[in-house]
Amino acid sequence: MESTIQHWGLYSLIPTILVIVLAIATHRPLQSLLIGTAMGHMMLSGWQFFPSFTNGAVQVLTERILAWIGLAVGLFGSLIALLVKSGGATAFSNGVSKIIKSRGQAIFVTWLLGIVIFIDDYLNALAVSAAMKKVTDRFKISREMLAYVVDSTAAPVCILVPVTSWAIYVIGLLESNGYAEQGEGFFLYVQSIPYMFYAWFCLLLVPLVGTHKIPVTGPMKKCELRANSGYSLSDNYADIQFDEGNNSTEVHIYNFFVPIVLLLFTLWLFNVDLLQSVVATLVLTAIFYFGQRLLSWTEIVTTIMTGFKHMVPVLAIVAVSFMLRDVNDKLGLAQFVIATVKPLMSPLFMPGITFVTLALIAFATGSFWGLYAIALPIVIPLAQAMDLSMPLVIGAVISAGAFGSHACFYGDATVLSAQGSGCTPLDHAFTQLPYALLAAVLAMLGFIVLAWVL
Repeated sequence: MESTIQHWGLYSLIPTILVIVLAIATHRPLQSLLIGTAMGHMMLSGWQFFPSFTNGAVQVLTERILAWIGLAVGLFGSLIALLVKSGGATAFSNGVSKIIKSRGQAIFVTWLLGIVIFIDDYLNALAVSAAMKKVTDRFKISREMLAYVVDSTAAPVCILVPVTSWAIYVIGLLESNGYAEQGEGFFLYVQSIPYMFYAWFCLLLVPLVGTHKIPVTGPMKKCELRANSGYSLSDNYADIQFDEGNNSTEVHIYNFFVPIVLLLFTLWLFNVDLLQSVVATLVLTAIFYFGQRLLSWTEIVTTIMTGFKHMVPVLAIVAVSFMLRDVNDKLGLAQFVIATVKPLMSPLFMPGITFVTLALIAFATGSFWGLYAIALPIVIPLAQAMDLSMPLVIGAVISAGAFGSHACFYGDATVLSAQGSGCTPLDHAFTQLPYALLAAVLAMLGFIVLAWVL
C-alpha cells in the first residue's frame, strides 16, 4: 500500500531543523516550537500564513486526543498535589529512606518502580518521579539522572507489555490493516516483543548508567558533579513546591500507596483509559483523605486546582508540538524520508534501515502515533515481498517509535519526565541523549545481525 500524500522533498525538513537549532541556541522549547510551526505555515501558505497558522492551531487544539491528554495530565498533576499536601508523599519518602542505604539502591528502586508501573508511560513518568524525588535527593542523585531513569522505564517498558495503551494501539493497526486476523493481532505483537531491541537495551543500560558502571559523560557528568556537591536541582530550574500542609494527624505510608493502587485498579477497570482512571482516583482519594481528616474539602479543591495549574507549562509544549506535527504531516516529512530510503532497502539491511529511518522521523516529529499509522502499511508489505520475518520488522518499527518518544526534547513523555523529576526538557534531553543513542546503535546492530541470521 503506497502513501498518496505529496511531500515537499528536502524543504519538508526546514521547520523541524529550525526548531532544533533555536531550542539549542535559546533553551526555550516553547518559543522554538512556535517559530518552527509558523515557518511551516509560511511555506504552505506564503505571506497569508497567519490565517493558516491560527486555523491550524484551532484544528489541532480541538482534536480529541489533545483534549484527552490535557485533562489526563492536568488532573494527574492534581493527584500528585494531593499526595504531597496530605503528607503521603513525605511518608513514602521517609519510609523508603529507612530501607534504602545507598545511591545504587535508590537508582535500583526507581528503576524497579518504573518497571512495575508499566500500564501507561504518562502514569509512569509522573508517578515514579513524584515518589522518588526526595529519596534520590538524599543520595545526591541529580534530577537529570532521575529524569533519565524515569523516562527510560516509561515508553520502553510500555511497548514490552502487550496490555498497555501503546500495545493496544499497535494491535489495532495490525488488525485494521489486514496484517493479522481479528483477535490475532495480540499474538503477532507478542511474537514481536523479543525483537523490540531498543526497549530492551534502554532497560539494561539504566542501572549501569545510574550506578556509574557505565561512566557518565558530557552534560550528565556536569549534573552529577553538581548533585554530588549538594545541589540536585539545576540553577536554571525552579522546582515546583507543593504545600505539604500543617496538620497534627500522623500520616502513614499507606496514604501514598492507596491512591497509587486505586489508580492501577481503575486503569484496569476502565480498559487502560488514563483520563477515566485519574478522575475516579481523584474522587476516591479526596474521600479517603477527608475521612481521615488529613484535608478539609476546601483544601482538597484548592489543591486540585493548584496541581492542575502547575501542569499548564507542560501542556503548552505538548500542544504546540502537536501543531508542529500537523505542519510536518502537511509537508509530507515522513513520506519524503521513507520514499528516500526505500530504494536503498535490501533483505539483509531492511530491518536496520527501517529502525534508523523511522527513529529519525519519530525524533523529528516527537510523535509515534502518526508514525506507526503511516509506516506499517508501507514497511510490512515490503518485508513480505522480501520474505523477511514479520515479528522482526514489527519490532524494528515499534522500537523506532519508542526512541522518538524517549529522545525528542518536545515529545510528550520527555516533557512529562522532566517536569515530574524537576529539570527542564532540554536539560533532560541533552543529558540522556548519549545513552539513548547508545541503545539505538546497539538496537540497529541487533536488527542487522538478526536479519542475516533469520
